[in-house]
Amino acid sequence: MTALDDLMRLVPPPANPVGGPADWAAAEAGLGLRLPGDFKAMADRYGQGEFCDLLSLQQDLPGYNADVLEDERGYQEDDPEDYPYPLYPAPGGILIWGGTSNGDWLCWLTEGDPEEWPVVVWTPRGAEWELYRMGAAAFLEGWLAGRVTAFPDGFRATAQWFDPAQDLTHVYVRLTESTLPYEQRYTHLREALAPTADRMRVGPEESRQDKFAAAGGRWRVMYETAYRHQIRIAFPPGDNDRARGAVLRAAALMGCQVDSADRLDSGAMVAVWL
Repeated sequence: MTALDDLMRLVPPPANPVGGPADWAAAEAGLGLRLPGDFKAMADRYGQGEFCDLLSLQQDLPGYNADVLEDERGYQEDDPEDYPYPLYPAPGGILIWGGTSNGDWLCWLTEGDPEEWPVVVWTPRGAEWELYRMGAAAFLEGWLAGRVTAFPDGFRATAQWFDPAQDLTHVYVRLTESTLPYEQRYTHLREALAPTADRMRVGPEESRQDKFAAAGGRWRVMYETAYRHQIRIAFPPGDNDRARGAVLRAAALMGCQVDSADRLDSGAMVAVWL
């Protein structure tokens, strides 16, 4: 049983990965390096997308590393003490294979046999580096299973899932207050959008974020009081009318009025649904 087998058992990959198999022969020729087999198989099995709304794999390794590391080499010259490892294409240098939405980079230290390359989590904003003596698939499976602690912000997966990349409409529905307690409001929301699947819960009631999936995993939903009292929902554009009806029904059950509903469109908020 391999680390990739364990990962796929924990988080089943999509039946039809987005992006299809990568041209690894071209990637390796472009890099001048042989890449670890566990990573190539993992990237092909999952394709483009995100684990736990946080972590994604890179498939265009030559292009991505050329862009990112060119800038970093300039910073390295100015502040060499912030760089404990050389950067590719220096021998044994750091090569990026993934990243997080928080700005962390997942890398290999490319010394020795590619099948033995250890993982390095690099957080540029704090010049923080953490070495893990394991391959990419073992690192990801261990992090998802809770055995591996990573990322300086202390993020830990409380559920395990993978969302394939897709075009989604993002709507922010701001709600008035309700006399019902938080848990009851949240229960009514889940009922209105049922069937649903647990994702993540963060924070106390007065500063809460609860994530779940709906519509067979096509919708990504978060109910929160952390920043505003609101429902954030992302769905395929063709589901707009269905999503609108479900959220408005949920708000009524929650004892709330919809104060505003805005779609994120090219970085700007556009009023919708009301």
